Amino acid sequence: METIQVVLDKKLLQATDRAAQRNKQNRSALVREALREHLRLIETRAREDRDRQGYLKKPQENQSCWEAEAAWPE
Repeated sequence: METIQVVLDKKLLQATDRAAQRNKQNRSALVREALREHLRLIETRAREDRDRQGYLKKPQENQSCWEAEAAWPE
């Protein structure tokens, strides 16, 4: 692992420490976990955007057939 320096404002640091204490982990572990989760979210959003752009460029011809299957019965 590498050691880095991150600058946080006082409120964010206090909230980080409280969250780490509640989760029974140290500050570094909490920040690593939060960063991993955020990076996964960014990747998911990028994939969704890529898919959305693809469907806009080439829409499916018969969307109504799957939309009826996806709808919950009343």
